[in-house]
Amino acid sequence: MLTIGQKFPEFKKTAVVSLEVGKEFETLSNEDLKGKWSVIFWWPKDFTFVCPTEITAFNDHYADFQKLDANLVGASTDSEFVHLAWRTHHVGLKKIQFPMLADTSKSLAEELGILEAEEKIAYRATFIIDPEGVTRWVSVNDLAIGRNVPEVLRVLEALKTGKLTPCDWEPGQATL
Repeated sequence: MLTIGQKFPEFKKTAVVSLEVGKEFETLSNEDLKGKWSVIFWWPKDFTFVCPTEITAFNDHYADFQKLDANLVGASTDSEFVHLAWRTHHVGLKKIQFPMLADTSKSLAEELGILEAEEKIAYRATFIIDPEGVTRWVSVNDLAIGRNVPEVLRVLEALKTGKLTPCDWEPGQATL
């Protein structure tokens, strides 16, 4: 599995960025992320039960990621057409403000080491990448367990301080 200190792999994938006809898709690559902190989170499958709770939670905190000047990208191994259908038909996903990356070939998930062996779906993995494209934080949950978006924000903010942060540090508290 890709870990801390390693360069995030190069990629070029289609992402769903809008529900507006004719503007649904864009190509997204690692080049688009350079120069800013980035959070890329993966979910196993569209049209499931835990996944939309996480996606909407990230969207609920989208402004917080923007305040930290960070890119936010969601991804799974489903196609852009499945992403679009899911966004169109799921009330909570209609207003998603970040790209939903389609890793249909599963090549990026495989390169990251997050492809589950039996079903060939991505684990619930979260990567924080610095402006130079280096992985600074990785968290992976079991397929059945949703993640904690405020914790992702806390870690991102701690990393951005460039300082030592003690156990249970919260933004606004003193660093070491």
